[in-house]
Amino acid sequence: MTVRAVLWDVDDTLFDYRTADREGIAAHLAAEGLLAGFDGPDHALARWREVTELHWGRFAAREVTYEEHRRDRVRTFTGRDDLDDAQADAWFERYVAHYEASWALFPDFLPALEALVPSHRHAVLSNSSLLVQERKLRTLGVLDRFEAVLCAAELGVSKPEAAAFHAACDALALPPGQVAYVGDHPEIDGRGAAEAGLLSVWIDRHGEEPPGEEGDRAWRRIRSLAELPGVLGAPGAESRFGARSTFG
Repeated sequence: MTVRAVLWDVDDTLFDYRTADREGIAAHLAAEGLLAGFDGPDHALARWREVTELHWGRFAAREVTYEEHRRDRVRTFTGRDDLDDAQADAWFERYVAHYEASWALFPDFLPALEALVPSHRHAVLSNSSLLVQERKLRTLGVLDRFEAVLCAAELGVSKPEAAAFHAACDALALPPGQVAYVGDHPEIDGRGAAEAGLLSVWIDRHGEEPPGEEGDRAWRRIRSLAELPGVLGAPGAESRFGARSTFG
């Protein structure tokens, strides 16, 4: 079945979240006078990401709202259970200001998108909120490149659940077999999209060891978005980007 549309993850797929998060939390903690409580910026970042994963998991399981998960991240990270909602929100917004100052697209995204625009439609499916991701995409200058932006907070269902991928396919009025999903997480994005019936493409920018046995892996693995037009068979992709990926 011909792939007619591409669904994109955002963070660490087209947007360099890791760098922005690292630089943002380091600048925020320095401004707040909190770095002394850690063994350097790397220790602080590791703890921030640990706390983020913990509370994001609770949001994904629909135990808390998106706003509640952010407040809980602040309280857990700072050890300040006494912070009321307004104080926690204010702390997080100060962090966001530093984080946003470091926002950038990956340099391989726009060339890959331009190569695919003549042959494929484009939309976003993210495990975030519409408010957050529309603001991010607008600031980065690419919001109008997508037909639709769908997020877990509004859908009420998160990747890797098939219902999240199917909701995005429904928004495009296409069956899953005519849609590709591109994301950075081998399980949440890679396996989730494949099991939902989409063509699944895992962008592995860091050369990670994939989980599971090789025969069980249901995704196409690429190291750069420059490989994506070849994977999807975009017209002229091989002459523009070279031979198709055989990475896995």
